[in-house]
Amino acid sequence: FCFHVPYSALTMFISSDQKERDSATAYRMMVEVMGMVLGTAIQGQIVGGASPCPDELTLLNGTNSTGLDMNGGSLDETKQAYMVASGVICAIYVVCAAVLFLGVKEQKESGWKNSEALTFTQGLCAVMSHGPYVKLVVGFLFTSLAFMLLEGNFALFITYALGHRKDFQNILLVIMLSGALTIPFWQWFLTRFGKKMAVYVGILWAVPFMILIVSIQSHLFISYMVSVAAGVSVAAAFLLPWSMLPDVVDDFKVKNPNIHGHEALFYSFYVFFIKFASGVSLGVSTLSLKFAGYVTGECSQPEAVSLTLKVLVSPVPVVLIAVGLLILRTYPIDEERRRMHALHANLCVRFVFSCKSIE
Repeated sequence: FCFHVPYSALTMFISSDQKERDSATAYRMMVEVMGMVLGTAIQGQIVGGASPCPDELTLLNGTNSTGLDMNGGSLDETKQAYMVASGVICAIYVVCAAVLFLGVKEQKESGWKNSEALTFTQGLCAVMSHGPYVKLVVGFLFTSLAFMLLEGNFALFITYALGHRKDFQNILLVIMLSGALTIPFWQWFLTRFGKKMAVYVGILWAVPFMILIVSIQSHLFISYMVSVAAGVSVAAAFLLPWSMLPDVVDDFKVKNPNIHGHEALFYSFYVFFIKFASGVSLGVSTLSLKFAGYVTGECSQPEAVSLTLKVLVSPVPVVLIAVGLLILRTYPIDEERRRMHALHANLCVRFVFSCKSIE
């Protein structure tokens, strides 16, 4: 959280031009999703090769019903695989943080020397009283919760409901890779048709495939096809909130010209609500699976677990997406309003430069 908030808020200090910020956001999200692809690939391939659940040949060669070797080696190998994967990912994280710290220069805003900075209490009141921000956050809170439920339970769904135990890490990798490769498309789409239209099309794209995956007897090919399609929608869900958030900050600047130092507040509260959605997703999934009889570490689960996973990856996310899009329908910042904000920003920049030239 302490790293993610300033890292994402830097978008507002890279440039004052909306097009440049949107482009920077697209590049940032593409690289961020590629990082998630790399993490998924590293952990999936390392951990997937040490799965404690046996196949039929392993059972014939002398393992017990829980998938643990008679000599106790399988569980130790799995623990070691998780440790190795965690170490590799942490090393990459430290390297990337160092690159950010040493390589990014923050552009200080010089046009608000006589304005008043917000205290935390004032910032909280200002942020929560700004209508477009509240609608944006609440709308994406529901849609983010939908995708978190889907992503958080999809691996278990593939393993226990579809029976693709050996391929689940590859299917997750396909989702993230598809998302990374389609972010440039969504960047073009939002510049061509507008951000609100991109929200509707991008997020609704996943709904038919959520219904398809639980409605038919799935084969491995269908699972991969659905994964590619789901990744396209995941790309939109990743990119669009961060692309729309600077527009809200610009709207706040226009309505409150004498206030500065508020950018990190908008980003931090948005990150807080997204993390809150992540916690709700984890709690709902854990409680639902517990009531269904899920037993951690068992290679076979009750039929109720399969049914619960189907509900968590399809009907519940579809309802949450519908609620979120209905809220985002009331989001007031359209393309015309964005152009007015851009014109206002250009006038402010010209005013600052003219004042400096006079001095």
